Amino acid sequence: MATACHEFSIRATVENSLHIPDGFLSTPVWAALDVAAAPAVAYATRRAQGRFEEGRTALLGVLGAFVFAAQMINFPVGPGTTGHLVGGALLSFTLGPAAASVVMTAILAIQALVFQDGGILALGANVTNMALAGVAAGYLPFALWGCGRHRKLAMFLGGFLSLLVSAVLALSELLLSGVKMSAPVLGTALALFVVSAILEGAITVSVMQALERIQPGMANRGREVSTMRGSRVVAMVSLAAVLLGSIGVLLASHAPDGIAQLGEQTGISAQIRTLIHTPLSNYRVALLPSELVGKAAAGLAGVVLVYGACLLVGRAVARNRGI
Repeated sequence: MATACHEFSIRATVENSLHIPDGFLSTPVWAALDVAAAPAVAYATRRAQGRFEEGRTALLGVLGAFVFAAQMINFPVGPGTTGHLVGGALLSFTLGPAAASVVMTAILAIQALVFQDGGILALGANVTNMALAGVAAGYLPFALWGCGRHRKLAMFLGGFLSLLVSAVLALSELLLSGVKMSAPVLGTALALFVVSAILEGAITVSVMQALERIQPGMANRGREVSTMRGSRVVAMVSLAAVLLGSIGVLLASHAPDGIAQLGEQTGISAQIRTLIHTPLSNYRVALLPSELVGKAAAGLAGVVLVYGACLLVGRAVARNRGI
């Protein structure tokens, strides 16, 4: 019985996450990435200060909450394997790459510290993969072709590259940490990540089209939106975040995602370490008796936490603009 409970705990910790948990990476790898990520995020924050308008702080908060809620929802990408939206490209199109990196970092930090989704020691790796490299790769096609007739293709490629670059970096970090992967296992993992990247691109285009129907030119390198239509965007994205966080999460697949599946295939899932425990671990309010209610409550709590954190970050960035 104890073994079965231990196995359930491992799966619950990783099945809803593309993030690398503690125990997967060697100390030199996670420590080096922690050291590298800190000044990179500080630089992104300084870049955002020179470009971000105070009137967009509410949009920053709701988009951060939306991406957080969307990341909770896993969908099938292969037999017994799932994926989920990462959202780096989406954030970069609407907020600009620097602000997008800051928002994604805030999301990843809350996921690690509050929900135990992704390791605390491995936070630098996850920030490097998704908030820095993933956002930069996602923004590149849009920066090159986003204002021309290939706008939709640029958005699709942005979503595709954002996830694929993040996944390849995660695989590289595992290999550098000494995780043994046979050629078939590595090939299968890459194939599943390609499928996830295609879905990421398609979802990114769909969401951006919906946003631009409300506010034309929404993806315009962080241009400020009008007050009237900006309020509509904030209201609609807020509603979507609440619905995804409270209802959509209940419909998500419980099969492991690519990183979790890889951990099971290579045997490193047994090495997962959880450094802290909180009442919202594994995206469930532990005090509530019903699992469904607990998940919905945790999802809503996460949406509120991420919204508040991103709003504070946005205000701080706008206040210090030009300093």
